Amino acid sequence: MTITLYGGEVSYFTGKVRAYLRWADLPFEEVIASADVYRQVILPSVGVPVIPVLRTQSGEILQDTTVIIDTLDRDRANGPPSVYPATPIRKLVALMLETYGDEWLVIPAMHYRWHYDREWAMGEFGALNAPQASAEEQFQIGGKLAVPFSNAASLLGATPDMMDAVETAYEALLAELDAHFASSPALLGAQATMADFGLIGPLYAHLYRDPTPGELMRRRAPNVTRWVEELQFQPQRLRQPLDDGDDIPATLLPILRRMAREQLPPLVDAAGKVSAWMAEHPGEPLPRTLGKHGFELEGRRGERILRPYSLWMVQRIRDHLKSLEPAARSQADTFLRSIGAEALIDFPDPPRLAQDKLSVRPAGN
Repeated sequence: MTITLYGGEVSYFTGKVRAYLRWADLPFEEVIASADVYRQVILPSVGVPVIPVLRTQSGEILQDTTVIIDTLDRDRANGPPSVYPATPIRKLVALMLETYGDEWLVIPAMHYRWHYDREWAMGEFGALNAPQASAEEQFQIGGKLAVPFSNAASLLGATPDMMDAVETAYEALLAELDAHFASSPALLGAQATMADFGLIGPLYAHLYRDPTPGELMRRRAPNVTRWVEELQFQPQRLRQPLDDGDDIPATLLPILRRMAREQLPPLVDAAGKVSAWMAEHPGEPLPRTLGKHGFELEGRRGERILRPYSLWMVQRIRDHLKSLEPAARSQADTFLRSIGAEALIDFPDPPRLAQDKLSVRPAGN
């Protein structure tokens, strides 16, 4: 039995898993997640309407992208080295940038799709759901399917008063990434790591493929465009093992500082709110969203939904830090302070969490 990936080109997180499968040189079949596939495979196997879903060679069904990649990376015997660097600070950075791509770049990704390319996206959703239908039928189907997604941009923080800030921040990030990829094949050097797979989801499926941000990327960031195309389609050059050092490219530091100032304050706030909720609801699975909370982007204050899942991603970063020997931990803390990410040193950890379909639950329950 071969690996089967159920997903779609339009899907943020399918792009992450697909890129990993190609990079790891794992033979797989991709099956479009049509309405029939949702009904016959995804809902019976997972219980929620979500993509991507992956069936392993042994027949095991995996759903979360981090779980999928971790499982495949652990089990494969051949191919490139692990997506997790062997050295402490590089592994720390890989985990941080996966969290940034998965949980923060969704803001510009959804903003450009639903505020600029809504009709295009409706056609894409219709084609995914009903691949045999006519273009007109696909558009009508996509319009219905798009309803729950079309408000995502505003819920995630790209409200009308924040749109300029979202675009300013994204365009600055794009310039920083372009400068980095001008001298580095991947985020941490020669080899793609979990950092790259975290960023490829939004930067391929939305910000490269969607018409408006795709034109922006090709015009302003040719080095980012090249990295997206290599990692998604021809990743052979990105399989060269990292060297034995633990240095971080200087061109990556502006991106890490951006993550620290944009994403970390809302994560700290989320930790406090989730801890309080868990104290009031002992043993219960957390809802997918837990109200709204504030964030700041380019000097503007906005509000966005609070997603407890993001704290499971932070928990992985914190587990890595806690696992380090004292000397390595001291070096990691010094590095975090140098990029303005000292919040990760004494992060107000909520009770331990476990990934649970689209959200999280108390670990051990």
